[in-house]
Amino acid sequence: MKLVTYDDGKVGRIEGDEIVRFDVPTMREWFERGGADETGERTPLVEAKLRAPIVPKKFFHTAGNFREHEEESKTVNWSHEIAPWIVFFQNVDAIIGPDDPIVYPEHLTEELDYELELAVVLKKGGKWFGVEEAMDYVGGYVIFNDITARDIQRREMRSGVFSYSKAIDTFCPLGPWIVTADEIPDPHDLAMELRVNGERRQTSHSGRMSVTIPEILSHYAALGYSAGDVLSTGTVSGVAGFSEDATSLYLKPGDVIEAEIERIGVLRNPVISWRDGHGTDPPPRVRW
Repeated sequence: MKLVTYDDGKVGRIEGDEIVRFDVPTMREWFERGGADETGERTPLVEAKLRAPIVPKKFFHTAGNFREHEEESKTVNWSHEIAPWIVFFQNVDAIIGPDDPIVYPEHLTEELDYELELAVVLKKGGKWFGVEEAMDYVGGYVIFNDITARDIQRREMRSGVFSYSKAIDTFCPLGPWIVTADEIPDPHDLAMELRVNGERRQTSHSGRMSVTIPEILSHYAALGYSAGDVLSTGTVSGVAGFSEDATSLYLKPGDVIEAEIERIGVLRNPVISWRDGHGTDPPPRVRW
């Protein structure tokens, strides 16, 4: 089942070329209740404006899980080790949905990058559980594009911590929908690809994770999950910042990003200038 949030915040499922509405105010509450009744209202999919499928209470980031990403960092002498088991929280106010624009904050960064990730949606709350129980908590899967300001990130990582570089407004595209776990029997067997203006930038496979999704879920369980929480599983190789010619690959206004994961779909987002996004010139330049 493909679960969507659409129009003014309605929640539903896709059936053929229509959306069938659920009697629930938010997707998070759909997971909290364990489902909801249908209202009988149907909307043609082509006429609906899809939103970010869910705004979680907590958004757990995993970094360093794909070792291929660590290896590519070494080729450009990245400032810090991409260590496994890095976890931090995303700013949920930065979440945007499919086709929503990523606003380029020219006053903050000159090195805007993309990161294709598979994310997990938790169907129930819990903590302190083991690997063998972990998949019982998975409600579905969604595509996440972890937009990152690399110049800010390098500065942050002098302290060994980074967050600001990934949490700026519109830096968290999520979508286009949640595919329920029953439709993805093996989340470690999914092809992954990210394109910018039709050009392949990231190509990989979810089977290349260093640790499995049950291990990640169990490892972070001490922090406590709520129904509808989202957990990312890390990006794959091919990011602009770790390439030999990063400057030519960083995102710029006018670019269109397509993040695709097998069995889920394509999350598409354009990049626009600050002026196009806000109608004013950007604030004075901030130097990091």
